[in-house]
Amino acid sequence: MSCENMTEHGKPERIGVGLIAMIAAVTIFSCMDAIGKWLGMAGYHPLQIVFLRYTLALVPVSIAVAINGVASLKTKRPIAHLARGILMVFTLTMFFTGLRDMPLAEAISVAFTAPLFVTALSGPVLGERVGPSRWLAVIIGFIGMLIIVRPGSEAFQPHSLYVLISAVTFAIGMLFTRQLTRTESNMAIYTYTTVVAAFTAMLFQPFIWQTPQTEHLPLFMSMGLIGGFSSFLIIIAYRNAPAAVVAPFDYVALLWGALLGWYIWQEKPDALVWVGALIIVSSGLYITWRETRRRQPPAMQKSPAG
Repeated sequence: MSCENMTEHGKPERIGVGLIAMIAAVTIFSCMDAIGKWLGMAGYHPLQIVFLRYTLALVPVSIAVAINGVASLKTKRPIAHLARGILMVFTLTMFFTGLRDMPLAEAISVAFTAPLFVTALSGPVLGERVGPSRWLAVIIGFIGMLIIVRPGSEAFQPHSLYVLISAVTFAIGMLFTRQLTRTESNMAIYTYTTVVAAFTAMLFQPFIWQTPQTEHLPLFMSMGLIGGFSSFLIIIAYRNAPAAVVAPFDYVALLWGALLGWYIWQEKPDALVWVGALIIVSSGLYITWRETRRRQPPAMQKSPAG
């Protein structure tokens, strides 16, 4: 969701609603990541996990369409929706592939390089100007990623490359979103992405399908349902509070990842993982601040003396 569609609401009660919605969404998404990791470790193919995640997400999507009406699905760019849906299948498949063999907090930290890639690619892809300060933030953020991944060392995990690839393709998907929001509604973007992703992943199921065990069915069902619900919570968050206020709370996922990883798998990220994560988070927050400030009308921006 791009900043063009986010209004700057100033009422404290509305900002409070936005913050609560964002924290709830991040918490639920973190649980979904943990479930995806658990199912991957149980032997299910990442594409099957992705298929059931998007297919079951059609339930909350259908409810939302019923509430908002079919008119909310009006689109001028069906090909762009198709491309975004396919890209999201690839992104989530790469993420779950890497997540299966990585500590949860470490994988989430690497995934948070996506905003850095969005900034780096917005120039050549969208023709947007990226100033020296934001480029510096991108470079520093990538240094943080290298600290976590540590290529060439004994601590290097090849599966981290899958998560890094997912961060790149997710960034490309966000650039698609930024273009789509100029003509498309949030409902149209989310609905078409879910439908296309479910259908795309379905094409691979004859080659990889493994009948889920009965005790695993609630986990698959919860992934789809909470994934769809979380997306609507994020829409609520950005509709009720400024982007610069709610976006930093996305990084609460790191804490949830650490807690869930420790509780379920006794994972304990080392000090360098936390150092790298702190660098990535700091770079991401700076880029968010600069992006929000850049999109404000000149009258709303403080002068250097202020």
